[in-house]
Amino acid sequence: MKKVMLSLVIIASIGFTACKNQTENNTETSHSIEQVNEITATETTFGVRGNCGMCKKTIEKAANSVEGVISANWNVDLKKIEVAYEASKTDEMAIHNAIAASGYDTEKAAGSETAYNELPSCCQYDHEMQMSLELPLKNSEDNNPHE
Repeated sequence: MKKVMLSLVIIASIGFTACKNQTENNTETSHSIEQVNEITATETTFGVRGNCGMCKKTIEKAANSVEGVISANWNVDLKKIEVAYEASKTDEMAIHNAIAASGYDTEKAAGSETAYNELPSCCQYDHEMQMSLELPLKNSEDNNPHE
């Protein structure tokens, strides 16, 4: 009987030791499998016609609806949008087309007339409006401290 008990204790000890080593090996493996996923963003800026904060919301929503777009920010005053996107998933023209489909003209795509006509009246912009404006520079005469 003693031999049977001793055999069971030895077998149990070997089993526990083997399980412990297996757990340590799995932990080491899981730490070594870490992957770094970096998204390389392509950035672009282009003109988009629009008037107000409601336009901004619609334009940015249209741009962000394109798969691969990371961020979009339309400047109401300068009439231009800054977009960051994954070039492996989309291209600049797809973003132009999405914005145009929502009713807004871009530098490369005319806005959908149907969508334009459904925009609120404050968002129905002048089709001759300038896009991609630059910040106005102050006249050097205005900055003369000696006057």
